[in-house]
Amino acid sequence: MAAFFSSLNRTIVAGLVIVLVMIGIAGTYGRFGEMGYWTFFMRWLHIASGVMWIGLLYYFNFVQTPSMPKIPDEQKPAVSKVIAPAALFWFRWAAMSTIATGLLLAWMSGYIVKAVSLQQPVTAIGVGMWLGTIMWFNVWFIIWPNQKKALGIVTVTPEEKAAAAKLAGMTSRINTMLSLPMLYCMVAQQHGGF
Repeated sequence: MAAFFSSLNRTIVAGLVIVLVMIGIAGTYGRFGEMGYWTFFMRWLHIASGVMWIGLLYYFNFVQTPSMPKIPDEQKPAVSKVIAPAALFWFRWAAMSTIATGLLLAWMSGYIVKAVSLQQPVTAIGVGMWLGTIMWFNVWFIIWPNQKKALGIVTVTPEEKAAAAKLAGMTSRINTMLSLPMLYCMVAQQHGGF
């Protein structure tokens, strides 16, 4: 059993097999031709992507950044050269997947124009979409370019490296702040928050 779970790929495949079994138990195989099923499936992908994205955002802000000063200097390259670049890869692509599946979901559900223009009855989800879009922009156009400098992926002067690290960190904190109202709006639309 330990050998099985030592492989992330096998673990993910097993999770997907369990999903297929659950679909069979629920008797929803016959609904694959219905738009309602694919809207639900897109919502599931959107939530899974969002969990990965916001989970990594919280990892950076609640775990990695506060822990770095406590790590001895000779051990810091393990984080900055190995862990952080891998985490940032998944972070930015989870952001991309979240926004793509969210836009597809809004389009499939027929409310994308109303949500983007903040019209009733989808104002809450529209606000959430705009906050998520700002956060996505921050990831791709501020955090990632500056993290490449801060981590030494792109060669810059020590001053530029320090400034890039500061800007990436501040923008990540802004995204952490925005994640709270964004998540509230996303849940509120479906579950009656406002």
